[in-house]
Amino acid sequence: MRKEMRKLSRAELMEILAERDKEIQELKTRLQAAQEELANREIVVMDTGSIAESALRLNQVFESAQAAADQYLENVRRISGACCNSLEIRERMLERQGLKGKGERERD
Repeated sequence: MRKEMRKLSRAELMEILAERDKEIQELKTRLQAAQEELANREIVVMDTGSIAESALRLNQVFESAQAAADQYLENVRRISGACCNSLEIRERMLERQGLKGKGERERD
C-alpha cells in the first residue's frame, strides 16, 4: 500500500486524508453516542436498584405501621375488656348491697 501511495499525486493524497478525517469524525460521533447510551443504561440500572431499595424500605415502613396498629387494637381490646369486667363487678356489688335502682334491674 505504501508503494501505491507514493504513486499518487498530492491532490489524491489530500483527498484520501480528507476521507480518513471524515471517517474518524463519524467514528468519534458513533463512539460518543455509544458512550451516552451506556451511561443511560447504567443510570437505568442504578435507578432500578434505587427503586428496589426504596420498595424494600417502604415495605419495612408498612410492616412497622401494621405492627403498631395491631398493638394498638390489642391494647384497646384489653382495656375495653378490663372496663367491661370492672363494670360488671361494680354492678354485682351494687346488686348485692341492694343499691341498684329498680329501673336498672329491669334493663338487665
